[in-house]
Amino acid sequence: MRLPHAPLEDWMRDFYFDTKIDLGSSGVQPWSLSELRRLLGIHPAELDALTFDDSESYGGRELREALAVRFGVGDTDRIMATHGSTEAIFVAMNALLTSGDEVVVVDPAYHSLRSVAEAIGCRLKRWQLRPEDGFRPSLDNLRPLLTSRTRMVVVNFPHNPTGATLTRDQFDEFLDLVADHGAYLLWDGAFTELVYETPPLPDPALRYERCVSIGTMSKAYGLPGTRIGWCFAAPEILETFVPLRDAISICLSPLTEFFAARAVSQADRILDVRKAQAARNRQQLADWVQRDSDLVSWTQPAGGCTAFPAFAGIEDTEDLCRELGIHHDVLLVPGSGFGHPDRVRLGFGGDEVTFVEGLERLRLVLRARRGAWS
Repeated sequence: MRLPHAPLEDWMRDFYFDTKIDLGSSGVQPWSLSELRRLLGIHPAELDALTFDDSESYGGRELREALAVRFGVGDTDRIMATHGSTEAIFVAMNALLTSGDEVVVVDPAYHSLRSVAEAIGCRLKRWQLRPEDGFRPSLDNLRPLLTSRTRMVVVNFPHNPTGATLTRDQFDEFLDLVADHGAYLLWDGAFTELVYETPPLPDPALRYERCVSIGTMSKAYGLPGTRIGWCFAAPEILETFVPLRDAISICLSPLTEFFAARAVSQADRILDVRKAQAARNRQQLADWVQRDSDLVSWTQPAGGCTAFPAFAGIEDTEDLCRELGIHHDVLLVPGSGFGHPDRVRLGFGGDEVTFVEGLERLRLVLRARRGAWS
């Protein structure tokens, strides 16, 4: 199989490490080791005791037990820890799909939720989240896409990049729809615990036996450098992932598993701080949009820490985002990587001071461009 370049990752390679103000990332502000040790009560002697040995094929037991308790899974045999959610997506699709399979995928979507199935040779049907609906998911738009040939349904809620999500009633109806067609469900729940006005949705793998539910330390937990993710599924499904795991990564690092296990076992200490920070930034963004409504339009995200705004008079945002990166030290991601070139992915999970400064720099560039058009 051959995977194409991912425009989002190409853009991040060019600008993520060379800009000081991050308005483009999809996770909360990362923790330093010092902050993490202090917050979670980790003593240096515990790190000294670690041995750089291999871990178990399904992930270390301490990490899987912490995940089982946190998400109510109960049985660690239903859990595999992975190299981020990307490995989970890759092994799940390659284990469960073959060329010609029909796959329904939410659109827009993070690239690997689509590209891996395409590279396998699957036929994709897109469940479109529409701008005119504020990108809110419509089950009426999903129903005609599901048939007796549907092998897998792939979704991400709360959604990256729009922050849209399902209501609880929609969630229940959605699971029933997938079950009625006997399809596998690949549920990317990277932002499950980062919602604002409503409680988090329950994990669908607890209810639907053909579900693979995926999570990660990279988004709400602020630990992307651990490269730790996980998937919950029936043991017989996870068993089909093992040969791929053996060929790709064999196992995880006990060092990163240690930090992930501690973070999950004391998750509220981490999530409460970063969720409150993201909520304040979201309000700053809402105020900014209201003040400059002649420049920008959006739908306020219900979850996650990204928004998907459009700017007046700009049909393709790549030049704008490139100007911000090169001349103003600001990372902003063009919507072309998600099939909407007139929009940008604007992340609001970062440092509060630099977030406000980034919005001001963006505003000045938009005003300058607006003046040039006048």
